[in-house]
Amino acid sequence: MTARADHGYVKSFVAGIVAGALAIGISLLVRSLAGGPFLPELASQTLFSLTPGEFESQAVENFGPLAKYSAFIAALVINFVLYGLFGILVDKLHNKFPWKGYIGKSLQSALIVYVILLIMAISLLTTIQLRTGGGSISITVLTISLVLPQIIFGFIFSSFFRGTGRILKKRPETTSETSGMNSGRREFLRLVVVSAIAFPILFFGLNRLFSGQGQEQQETSSSSSLLIPQSLSKPIGFEDPMLATLLASELTPTYLFYRIDINPIVPVVDEKTWNLTVKGLVGNPITVTYEEMKSMPFVEQYATLECVSNKIGGDLIGTALWRGIRLKDLLDKARVMPGAKYIVFRCSDGYDVGIPLENGMMDGTLLAYDMNLAPLTTAHGFPVRAIVPGLYGMMNPKWITEIEIVNNVYEGYWQRNGWTNTADVHTNSSIVIPGQAPIRHRFRKLDETPNIVPSEKAPIAGIAFGGDRGISKVEVSTDGGTTWKSAVIKDPLSRFTWVLWTAGFTPTGKENYNIVVRATDKTGQVQTSELNKPFPDGATGYHMVNV
Repeated sequence: MTARADHGYVKSFVAGIVAGALAIGISLLVRSLAGGPFLPELASQTLFSLTPGEFESQAVENFGPLAKYSAFIAALVINFVLYGLFGILVDKLHNKFPWKGYIGKSLQSALIVYVILLIMAISLLTTIQLRTGGGSISITVLTISLVLPQIIFGFIFSSFFRGTGRILKKRPETTSETSGMNSGRREFLRLVVVSAIAFPILFFGLNRLFSGQGQEQQETSSSSSLLIPQSLSKPIGFEDPMLATLLASELTPTYLFYRIDINPIVPVVDEKTWNLTVKGLVGNPITVTYEEMKSMPFVEQYATLECVSNKIGGDLIGTALWRGIRLKDLLDKARVMPGAKYIVFRCSDGYDVGIPLENGMMDGTLLAYDMNLAPLTTAHGFPVRAIVPGLYGMMNPKWITEIEIVNNVYEGYWQRNGWTNTADVHTNSSIVIPGQAPIRHRFRKLDETPNIVPSEKAPIAGIAFGGDRGISKVEVSTDGGTTWKSAVIKDPLSRFTWVLWTAGFTPTGKENYNIVVRATDKTGQVQTSELNKPFPDGATGYHMVNV
């Protein structure tokens, strides 16, 4: 391969990336403004759907929500590289199958790239639909949405070398050095101009997709303590001023509430066109709109949600005040038929999950549309999500569009990837003060850990959660589990929430204290000390902090 040929490949590769940047930017605008598909998003969703649960659990445990964003960014980078390779391919095909004129070459470029990307996109979409059993994007929408970005790619790519006879055509030996330099400058300026247009569009498109996701209530949620029933005095045992911040965030502010789902980009659902269908083994299939649901008799309920991927002392847990209708009230209207076993939820993002009928008929199971006295944010399932006490977060689906009653045990999205289908929350407890455990992220203004001073009483405090079983006792050890003493437990906000506990101690001058906590639920079940990772049915073991 000659140096001139190498140089030609580099030029076509760079031109492909720059033209592709503008095409990707336009695709982003179509995705954010009109809801069309976006290839890197499809690619990352496909990766999620194919990833075994054990690997997914490890990724969430190590990186949390960043695991999804990392896959999305990687897919975006690969998309840029693909356009660079398209530039080389298009140039080669121009040589073998020349179309006359600038418009002809532009259309040829657009057609080649369009066909390749359409095949890739259909393959990705088909894989997602096979793995999830659904999805909101149709082949027709996919086919149409890819047209404009690829036409733009074709015309921009061809324009970089317009006037050179053909794209990247070798210059005759008789061309003067000055003429060649002028042509090179023109090509370079075109690249700069297109880049100056493309990358702001990319930034704007990405900003629209990611800005404000889950942060809509940051200001109003800062006063979440006002949503908690107030008393004139501190709860017994919680008088220490250093516990004030713990008490203030017993109810998790919405902007601090964890988010784990299958999407790199939060789905946006229009409540004006949204409706919920109840079908399957029911005598009266029904469909309700958002306004119809909000006009039904509602209940307000405090409930804690915990992700099955949460590690011991982890931050994938939070408590909120939910408002919505009882699921059983809606199912009573639909008249569930004999023989029904499972309630299947299907969601606008393609997610699906099933819960036993008896869990759905509990008074505490809600179809919630408000969170902390405000409409659900997009990140937390607007317009409607399920709250199913006692079960891990994956059984509490968001963006619900369909409920089907079936006569068999149903395995949903995560279950098909190896996660448990029972999903009962394990009794667990965590130390929030002292130490720097991730659980502290769910509590505001815990930037400073109290100093442990010999001969001065120091607070130990945290949370304990037993699903819908409640917590009857919390015990704390400061010597690594050799001896235990009972902690003071604050009355929970409801039987479906975590409890706050505290147990002060006075250090005697030892250099290190190994603080351990364990909880007992109201059925008498003591939290197990056996250490297990989250996959497949939730983490177990004692939380320990060295101070």
